[in-house]
Amino acid sequence: MRPPRLRTGDRVALVAPAGPVPDELLDTAHRTLKSWGLDVREGPHARGVHPSVPYLAAPDTDRAADFTQAWLDPDVRAVFAARGGYGSMRMLDLVDWPALRAAGPKILTGSSDITALHEAVGVHLGLSTLFAPMVGSTLLTPGAADHLRRTLFDPETARDLARPGTEALVPGRASGVLVGGNASLLVSSIGAPEHRPAAGAIALLEDVTESVYRLDRILTQLLRSGWFDGVHGIVLGSWVDCGPPEAVQALMLDRLGPLGVPVLWEAGIGHLPESPTVALGLPAELDADAGTLTLTEPALA
Repeated sequence: MRPPRLRTGDRVALVAPAGPVPDELLDTAHRTLKSWGLDVREGPHARGVHPSVPYLAAPDTDRAADFTQAWLDPDVRAVFAARGGYGSMRMLDLVDWPALRAAGPKILTGSSDITALHEAVGVHLGLSTLFAPMVGSTLLTPGAADHLRRTLFDPETARDLARPGTEALVPGRASGVLVGGNASLLVSSIGAPEHRPAAGAIALLEDVTESVYRLDRILTQLLRSGWFDGVHGIVLGSWVDCGPPEAVQALMLDRLGPLGVPVLWEAGIGHLPESPTVALGLPAELDADAGTLTLTEPALA
């Protein structure tokens, strides 16, 4: 199910489900969202730091409460994760998912560690979500911000998702619902209630600062767990600081080539400037030969 698009004057929530957010980046997020004509409400712990676990924005109960309260607020139309880091999966069991489902569809945006929330919202609420650059991130460059804004307000104009110049690692065409996100988070969800395999889907994978052998381990575990069983196509996003690009490319071909499905290399999605916003949970068409990934319908209703 697609949440409704945003309109000028809509109220949105800004929360920190994972790591702490520097004040200056939260302030930038406020300015960006307000410049789009949105009424921004900040979660009570969005500027917090866990008292004993400094890589978390706040205790799990507080981060879960901020997320839950934002979603249950009848005036909030979208929930923006200010940044990633680590911690989203720690709070999944503390969220009242039946209550959120009863509250009706809303937009979730974020990427990286927020992959855990994308999986949970997709499984528990049956909603599509936006794998998007963080509004509290230095990676929200003008092109990335424009694609996110158009996805939110005028989604018909933001259906093309791969950057120009990308290439086929394995040629061919495929169609299917988009699933996936950050590879480290996807492999960490194996065995959890939110695990969402790629059967019949186009799988998106990206990551950052993972060495080649660690990427090998991630892909191998996803393969051995059956996550790729029945996948229709694969879109590889960015692999910033993951080692020499030629080594990463060789690994992807070694591990994913035998699946016999189209694979698009370096689609420009993930931890890099100008990344587009990708609607997870919606049907898309992949043409690896042409280097294109296109939603078959707008991301929002």
